[in-house]
Amino acid sequence: MWVVVLTAVTMVVEVIFGLTTKSMALLADGIHMGSHVLAIGMSWIAYIIVRRLKTSKEFTGNADKILSLSGYSSGLMLLIFAIVIMVEAVERIFNPVGIEYKQAILVALIGLGVNILSAFLLHHKHEHSDHNIRAAYLHVLADAVTSLSAILGLTAAMIWNIPFIDTVAALISSIVIIRWSIGLLKDSGGVLLDMNKGSEGHGHHH
Repeated sequence: MWVVVLTAVTMVVEVIFGLTTKSMALLADGIHMGSHVLAIGMSWIAYIIVRRLKTSKEFTGNADKILSLSGYSSGLMLLIFAIVIMVEAVERIFNPVGIEYKQAILVALIGLGVNILSAFLLHHKHEHSDHNIRAAYLHVLADAVTSLSAILGLTAAMIWNIPFIDTVAALISSIVIIRWSIGLLKDSGGVLLDMNKGSEGHGHHH
């Protein structure tokens, strides 16, 4: 819950400043965070639903799959966001704009701090066995990566006065997001299709 609240606040700040400072990398970071707020928020809701269903008599399905479903949905959202960022970044290559560097860097640094704190909170509490906590943890780590690339990109762009670097940072971020989301889709999709042969003890073939 704390991670959701923390990230939600930071995301709003990053998106607003991303727009006002015209930094693509910061905006990418903010949108990326937003997708994680949704994803982590869904994980949190999924837990509540699973707990309810496990105690309910009527529900006979496999409640654990709700967690994978939520993971799958997060992966899908991430993928869409990443593509949106890429499209926007490519447009930016053709129409560069001036960026307010100092403000943007400051906000990106705050974002990074929040990510590190959230990662610590999540890592501290749970094992990696759970898809959902792992998804949330990966989200936060991915966020730290984009925050870092935004900070580096903005700093370099400011020093050499090349706004283009900011765009490249946004592009790199989106590629990282795409790779992660595809991994998440494969993992959670595998569970949804009962492809996890280990846990059931039957020798399923892939």
